[in-house]
Amino acid sequence: MLITVFGAAGDVGSRVVAEALARGHRVRAISRDPERLRGLPDRVEPRAGDASSPDQVIAAAAGTDLVIGATRPVPGHEHEHAEVAAALLEGLSGSGIRLLVVGGAGSLRVAGTGKTLREQPDFPDHLQPIATACDQQLAVFRAAQDVSVDWAYLSPPALLEPGERTGRYRLGTDELLVDAEGNSSISIADLAVVLLDEAERPEHHRTRFTAGY
Repeated sequence: MLITVFGAAGDVGSRVVAEALARGHRVRAISRDPERLRGLPDRVEPRAGDASSPDQVIAAAAGTDLVIGATRPVPGHEHEHAEVAAALLEGLSGSGIRLLVVGGAGSLRVAGTGKTLREQPDFPDHLQPIATACDQQLAVFRAAQDVSVDWAYLSPPALLEPGERTGRYRLGTDELLVDAEGNSSISIADLAVVLLDEAERPEHHRTRFTAGY
C-alpha cells in the first residue's frame, strides 16, 4: 500500500510513518517545511505540501491508496483545522482514495456527566482553543456525508503522549474510553498502530471513532 501522510514530521505523523514502514508499506511524507523531513529512510518519498490547499492535496495524493491527515496547527492558527478538513475532502472527492484523520478528544462524551470532555470543569483553559478547533474540524466531516470520500476520524483519549508501542488498545465511538482506574490514555506509538490497523482492515466509514487502553 502507498500511503500519503500529511503532517509527517509531527509527533503523530512521524510515528505513523515509522509504523507504516515497519509493516512494509510505502510512504509519501508531506510537510509544509521539507527541511523537517530530512533523514527519513530511503523508502519514504518526501514532498513539500500544504493540506489546506485542495490542489496540493490532489497533487500529493495522486496514485496513493490512502491519505492520513496528522496535521496540528500552531497556537494562534487553530482555525486551520477546519480549513484543512475541508481541503482534504475537496481534494480527495471522487478519487476513490480513503482518508483517515487524527482529530481531538474534547468532543468525546464523559460517561455519567452528560457533557463532553472539554465541558468538564477541570479541562485546562489553555487547551480550549485547540479543542474548539477540533470540534469545528469534526463538524466539517459530519456535514459532508454526501461527499464521495470514505473518511474516518480518530479521536485520541484524554492523554496522548510519547511511550512504548504495546500493540494493545480498545476501540470506542463517541464516549471517552477510560481504564479500570479512570485513566484515559494511549501512547503516540500505539495510536499509530490503531491508524495502520484501520488502514489495513477498514472498520469505520464516514464516522468518528476513538481508542485507548
